[in-house]
Amino acid sequence: MTSVTRIDTVRLGGQDGPQTGVQGFGSMGISEFYGGTDEAAARDTLEAALEAGVTLIDTADVYGSGANEEFLAPFLAAHRDEVTLATKFAIERRADDPAHRGVRNDPAYIRKAVEGSLRRLGIDTIDLYYMHRRDPEVPFAESVGAMAELVQQGKVRYLGLSEVTGPELREAHAVHPITALQSEWSLFSRDVERSAVGAAAELGVAFVPYSPLGRGFLTGSFADAAKELSGGDFRQSQPRFTGENAERNAALLDPVRKIAAAHGATPAQIALAWVQQRAAVHGLTVVPIPGTRKRARLLENAAATRITLTDAELAALEPIAGLVAGDRYPDMSSTAAAREV
Repeated sequence: MTSVTRIDTVRLGGQDGPQTGVQGFGSMGISEFYGGTDEAAARDTLEAALEAGVTLIDTADVYGSGANEEFLAPFLAAHRDEVTLATKFAIERRADDPAHRGVRNDPAYIRKAVEGSLRRLGIDTIDLYYMHRRDPEVPFAESVGAMAELVQQGKVRYLGLSEVTGPELREAHAVHPITALQSEWSLFSRDVERSAVGAAAELGVAFVPYSPLGRGFLTGSFADAAKELSGGDFRQSQPRFTGENAERNAALLDPVRKIAAAHGATPAQIALAWVQQRAAVHGLTVVPIPGTRKRARLLENAAATRITLTDAELAALEPIAGLVAGDRYPDMSSTAAAREV
C-alpha cells in the first residue's frame, strides 16, 4: 500500500485564504450515521490527521445534534493553532421528531446557529463557516449578508457554501467572497461538474468534495448496505447501496481494482487520487474530506495524495459515474442537482 509521511499544503480561496493540507478530514461518522464509535480510537485518528498534515477538520451542528462539535472541543483546545476548523449551519433537527430535517437560511437562525457552534466547539472564531443547504425561498443577499456580518464581528473568518449550483455560487460571491464550496464529488457522483465546478474555478473558490469515497462503497468494504451493514447505518436507506442498484454499482469497481493493483495501492486510494487530480483537470484547488474512525485508514487516505493517475487510467475511470444506478439520496430536493437548470 502506498504510504505517506506528511501531505502537501494548499491555500483555500486565493492568496488571502487559509492554508491547509491538500486533503482534509470529515468528522461526521464519529458521532452517528455509520454505527457505533470507539471514541478513544476516533481521538487517536484525529491526532494521526495532524501528524500527516491533514489540518482541515470538517464538522456541522447537525452531526449528532451538536455532539460532533462537542467531541471535537478538547482536540481543538489542544491544537487550535494547528487546525483549520470548518462547521456548518442550515439543517434543523427537532428533539421531538428525530426524522425531521428542515432547512433554515434566515438571518435570525444563522445568528443563533453560530453562537451554538462556538459554544459547543469551545472556540472564539470559526475558521470556515458553511451554509450546509440552500433554502431557495430566502434571498442570498439576506443569508450571505448575515454570514458576512459574522465575519465583521470576528466570529467567523471565511465563508463557505454546500450543495449550490454555479449560478448560485456566483450570486453569493457577489455579496461576500466565498472561500470554499463543499459538495459531493467522487467517481460515483459528478453532477457538480454541470455548473458548480466551472464557477468555482472562475471565481477562485476552493472545492471541498465530501463523500469522495462514495460513503465507503468505492473502497469495496461492502457491496450491499442492507445485507452487510449494522442497523442504524443510514447507507441502508440510500438508493445506490442496496438491492439491484448495489449489485450493478459493485460491478463498476473492476477498473478501480485493476488500477489499484498496478499502483500497489488500495481501491480507496485510487478513488481519492482521482478526486485529488480534479484540481489539475479543472484548474481549481480541491481538498477532499474523507472520513474515518481508524488511524490506519486515515494514513491510507492521506497517502493517496502521492498517487498520480495516467491519462489511460483516467480514461478507464471516466465512464463510471454515468453508469451508476440510483440517486445520492432518497430525497434529492435539497441538493444542488434539484436546482440545476
